[in-house]
Amino acid sequence: MARSPFSPSFWRSPLRGPWLTSVLGVVLLGGITVLFVTGLVSYAAYNPDLSPVNDKTPDKGILGFYLFSWPTDPHWLYRLNQGIHVTLGIALIPVLLAKLWSVVPRLFTLPPARSLAHALERLSLLLLVGGALFEFVTGVLNVQLDYIFPGSFYTLHFYGAWVFIAAFVAHAVLKTPMALRNLRQLREEQNDLVPPSPAEPTVSRRGALWFVGGGSLLLFGTTVGQNFDGPLRRTALLAPHGGAEPGSGPGGFQINKTAAYAGIREADTSEEAWRLVVVGRDGHTVRLTRADLLAMPLHSAALPIACVEGWSTSDQWWRGVRLRDLARLVGHDEDPPDVLVESLQQRGAFRRAALRANQVADSRSLLALFVNGEDLTPDHGYPARVIVPAAPGVLNTKWVARLTFGDL
Repeated sequence: MARSPFSPSFWRSPLRGPWLTSVLGVVLLGGITVLFVTGLVSYAAYNPDLSPVNDKTPDKGILGFYLFSWPTDPHWLYRLNQGIHVTLGIALIPVLLAKLWSVVPRLFTLPPARSLAHALERLSLLLLVGGALFEFVTGVLNVQLDYIFPGSFYTLHFYGAWVFIAAFVAHAVLKTPMALRNLRQLREEQNDLVPPSPAEPTVSRRGALWFVGGGSLLLFGTTVGQNFDGPLRRTALLAPHGGAEPGSGPGGFQINKTAAYAGIREADTSEEAWRLVVVGRDGHTVRLTRADLLAMPLHSAALPIACVEGWSTSDQWWRGVRLRDLARLVGHDEDPPDVLVESLQQRGAFRRAALRANQVADSRSLLALFVNGEDLTPDHGYPARVIVPAAPGVLNTKWVARLTFGDL
């Protein structure tokens, strides 16, 4: 029996072969395409070309060719997109690992390059495998809020996705016709994946596919609940914000960042200390207390919060002052412009965030003072927070201190 992985007889599993590899490859072809598209859409939702404070990949260049003004309808758009992106990504992990296992003998093929064309193919495979592992690992770590990698998740995941998808497209163009032929054939082809001296089978290839599919269903079932309410949320065991709702009452719904974590002091949010600074045309500035805001016309909107990690809340009932009404206070009587929102939070990403004019103009975009009939809790942004339909959670700035209206 061969002891070296560089010997073909070292690999003896009778499951390996072009049929199994082709089935797994076709599943990944569809799944990863959806992941890439929803990932690009998620990035566009941040309006990164609106303002430097929103752009976590400032050197993207032509890779931002597809960016567009993020809409506010339907109000659940980001919730749906990110739920698909994260849930599908986690569910595909067993399929990815099985695909890599099915072709691992090729990593030990000698000689490593038989020609220039073969060397380029091996290099593309290195980028494909490395890119896939990098994207899935960083994605899972981000979902679990474990930022152990160097640098910004947004930058790393964005560039990693483009490197991976370039290798993925090249590989798909070369291999998809062969994969489809393998799936249509009744008899297994002989190629380098088929072991020359296979061991006795302990499970059929279809049994192996059922095992992989069962693993994906298990991960799906323990992740998807973070997008729903009621009993399903209790099944989201792998989600950082899964399980039961945090507490009860009007403020008993998910958050990422507590007031204590953000360094928000009660002394800074008291009625006596807190003022909202609103700046508009020609530097026109007004300062408003919470009582001043309560004296303005108040409006309500039922909107969810959805975050990049994939979790979301149901529609919460928010009440406050329309952003477009605040723009009118400082000279923007007609079409409201963009706005830069600044928080009392002293450090950390998205302490400031920019919103587009179409988001400001939407009648459901509020500087919220209440949620579900009661004052905001400190963790939900008291004394005031922004809530905008279809926007990523980090753009719904909490503990708002300043609004600057104008073209950004």
